[in-house]
Amino acid sequence: MAWLLADSVSFCADSASRTTLSNPAIEFYVPKKPYVVLERAGVRAVVVDNSAVDDDVLPNHRAGYSGLASLTHAKRAENLFVPPYAGLNFEHTHDGTVQERHTLFEPRKEPMQVRVIDDFTCELYQAATSHWKLESCLRYGMLEDGTIEMALECIPRADTFANGYIGLFWASYIHQPESLDIRFKGHAVDEGRDRTRWIRGETPAHGTLSTHLAWNDHRVFHHDDDFPLSLVFNRSNYQFREPWYFGMSHGMAFVLMFRTMDEIRMTQSPSGAGPGNPAWDFQYFVPDYQVGQRYQMVMRAMITPFESAEQIERLSLPHRQTLNPTSVNRR
Repeated sequence: MAWLLADSVSFCADSASRTTLSNPAIEFYVPKKPYVVLERAGVRAVVVDNSAVDDDVLPNHRAGYSGLASLTHAKRAENLFVPPYAGLNFEHTHDGTVQERHTLFEPRKEPMQVRVIDDFTCELYQAATSHWKLESCLRYGMLEDGTIEMALECIPRADTFANGYIGLFWASYIHQPESLDIRFKGHAVDEGRDRTRWIRGETPAHGTLSTHLAWNDHRVFHHDDDFPLSLVFNRSNYQFREPWYFGMSHGMAFVLMFRTMDEIRMTQSPSGAGPGNPAWDFQYFVPDYQVGQRYQMVMRAMITPFESAEQIERLSLPHRQTLNPTSVNRR
């Protein structure tokens, strides 16, 4: 499967067509069950569509929670995520306007199709949805070291986003970690680069100081004053210098890494899945979208035993360099 790693590198370096949404030449099959198990280098991930599942692999998995229903490591057999829910869960589509709950949670509600590409790669395809008319495909590839690369491709099929932008949101529901916070390299909003340090991202309540922007992210997205998704636009007092962060749970680190070009916003909630179960999230915006245009976002997620922030920074560096070949310092 050497081609998989080669493709992943080139995919991160540009916006070449890569999923079955934009490349019909890619062969796939649809499995009998609504999930796929990917295993490599001691990491096991179960990728599921938004169906309810109750079997030996995914007992009591709730409908609506697509993505990584389970993520385990050879050093810890328990699921990183709250068992009925998921990680890297494609949760919201919005344009900043007040909508019914079903509409705001459309990725959870509309049918998905699991597509298996090979032993280490699968996709979740969603046809143009009922309200937003957004067609999407999420590809999950497990790399040689067990890191997961997730790539989104989406195409708006109609002019349905009133404020001229597309807002997309992913959530990871962490099961009872020792610490609810996340860590990233950054500084306070009123500080400069010379104050860059490890920031402990904390939020006192759901929807309060929830979203961290990049230091150079000055984009303004108009939204209704009573927009109901409180996490989306409620900014924190910190900015990040590098597009990645990690959190800790039961001796493991969960590391989320992004391309600078995708201008991700990092979001968190201390109780996204109930008391003691935080949500470690991120957002992707498409400004000035065009109907029929393909848009792409790429990120990677790693689970590894935790020793120190410096160890996580070192282990993640090759992936961050691949995602951002011209902007991450080579050491």
